[in-house]
Amino acid sequence: MTINSFLARRVLTANPSATKAVTLKAKQLRDQGRDIITLSQGELDFDTPQPIREAARTAMDQGQTRYTEVAGSAELRQAVQHKFQSENGLNYSLDQIQVASGAKQILFNAFQATLNEGDEVLIPTPSWPSYPEMVRLASGEPRLLRCGENAGFKLTPEQLRAAINDNTKWLLLNNPANPSGALYTQSELRALGEVLQDYPQVWVIADEIYEHLRYDDQPFTSFAAAVPELSERTLTINGLSKAWAMTGWRVGYCAGPEPLIKALNLLQSQSTSHASSISQAAALSALKQPHTFITECVTELTRRRDLVVASIQQIPGLSCRVPQGAFYVFVNCQSLLGQVTAAGQTLDTDQDVALYLLEEADVAVVPGSAFDLPGYFRLSYGNALPQLEEAMRRISVACNNLVAGDNV
Repeated sequence: MTINSFLARRVLTANPSATKAVTLKAKQLRDQGRDIITLSQGELDFDTPQPIREAARTAMDQGQTRYTEVAGSAELRQAVQHKFQSENGLNYSLDQIQVASGAKQILFNAFQATLNEGDEVLIPTPSWPSYPEMVRLASGEPRLLRCGENAGFKLTPEQLRAAINDNTKWLLLNNPANPSGALYTQSELRALGEVLQDYPQVWVIADEIYEHLRYDDQPFTSFAAAVPELSERTLTINGLSKAWAMTGWRVGYCAGPEPLIKALNLLQSQSTSHASSISQAAALSALKQPHTFITECVTELTRRRDLVVASIQQIPGLSCRVPQGAFYVFVNCQSLLGQVTAAGQTLDTDQDVALYLLEEADVAVVPGSAFDLPGYFRLSYGNALPQLEEAMRRISVACNNLVAGDNV
């Protein structure tokens, strides 16, 4: 018996995380002595704020190292409840709220709890590569709806209506979006909601993990608040990883209809049991903090975004839209396709471009095809300004060293 015949088909057909793969390759090159600048990771370089770290230490010292409720401690869920009410205008009972080991686990649990073979999940792309893989691992079918640059990388009501069929179970909406930084307005969300009102079998997952990372005073509206008529079939997901620089703490939270949350708790009780009790204590502190840290983060990220966007616009063959949220720039590199490197290799795909930038410029980015939109690449501006300046200089040199294919 071979290992492939032993493993489940759902594992054999799943793809590894593209962002993790690029980051791993960058690390391997760095271990060989290369000065690699990694712009492929969805992580900020800020430290978790001191009061949050102190809360975790205090929790350990006070013996808060035992099991909590599966759904998360009542105190933490009360803080989540207050967050949704005060920031988003959403009212949930504690039984409608779950805490898990990251927003990613909630997504995974939601698909495992609801999808049967043949059920479809509509995913506007470009999108985070893990979305379709999690759907497939739950025996569902991801329907990828390409939302081009001309549409601002956003799903339109017409596109949504045309995609819905009898097998459609979920619409997954990431707002603000990874990798494009697109931000849906309240009216755009309402327009999508009006379509969904005609299809009562379709529920909505609103992944709002980048909610607080927005620029230029752009407002944010939670989907369930924009379309309250659909609140009973909306699962709103958020977490602490991005805005509070807590990626390693692994705490996410969600709110939705009580029967769905009960199903998520059932699954969680048979897998991780609950999020780490120490991480829950840290999360509780984060949710009680004033937003001074987030404000400072956004101010710094605005400087980084503006530097990267201005640099990209000056590099021949590259262009980009100005992101309104998250901390990524989705770069159009279609004009580089067909060009030739000094070594004589033709750049036929965005994957070739990303590999060229890694090997020639020592800069790690993620090809757009990983997000289901070829001809682009994503770079993160989660790094410090000096690193970003150097990365942009290296990318500029590498692009200027290319020659047109018909000149060779």
